[in-house]
Amino acid sequence: MNSGAGSRPKLAVWKFASCDGCQLTLLDCEDELLEVAGRVEIAHFLEASSARLAGPYDLSLVEGSITTAHDVDRIQEVRAESKSLVTIGACSTAGGIQALRNFSDLDELLSVVYATPSFLSTLDTSTPISDHVPVDFELRGCPIDKRQLLEVIGAFLAGRKPNVPDHCVCVECKARGNPCVLVAHGTPCLGPVTHAGCGALCPAFNRGCYGCFGPMESPNVESLICALTEMGMPPEDVDRVFHTFNAWSEPFRHAGRREERP
Repeated sequence: MNSGAGSRPKLAVWKFASCDGCQLTLLDCEDELLEVAGRVEIAHFLEASSARLAGPYDLSLVEGSITTAHDVDRIQEVRAESKSLVTIGACSTAGGIQALRNFSDLDELLSVVYATPSFLSTLDTSTPISDHVPVDFELRGCPIDKRQLLEVIGAFLAGRKPNVPDHCVCVECKARGNPCVLVAHGTPCLGPVTHAGCGALCPAFNRGCYGCFGPMESPNVESLICALTEMGMPPEDVDRVFHTFNAWSEPFRHAGRREERP
């Protein structure tokens, strides 16, 4: 990836509807970030600098979901100015925690939360970036893992495919030597169906996985639902456990809605 002879590739970081946590992960890279900054020209990253350089951009990292008509227009502009576009975090890859509104009546929610809902202009749903423009790679997590982020940036700079595993959190538990909290303790855990990336952080402290990194490739969600039900978890709690950070991602979207299950 190269903007031209003698020039550094341009990196841009964009925010849509989100909490900024994934952008902060990039800032938290500290020493590694200095090396990245030496390899690229940071053209747009308002979390870190007020500098705004015009595109085109070699690599755009996009955090946040699409929640307004203005967002729709803006992401199309970002896509048009970006040679490669990578979405980072649960908001940009799955609609985020704010996508819980997709299951409810938006007008009712607005009337409860805001004193003057008529002042607001918003879409009925919170949706991932890929619903609106082509995406070159999705980096999952809430927030993302800094090691995976550096791998993705390095891969795009080198012109290769990122080496980000797509297995489940259970593999990470085995690698750390963690006992299975689901089997050993009867603790509800989404590890068997969740994308790896966190290093099995919660199970390492005897807590079940919350599914922060979204569904792994080809997860057997129905089997896990059966296991949770056999443990005595009420149907409403089974619904709730899937309705968190990645509620709108397939297949969590339907796993968390018992009225849509056989």
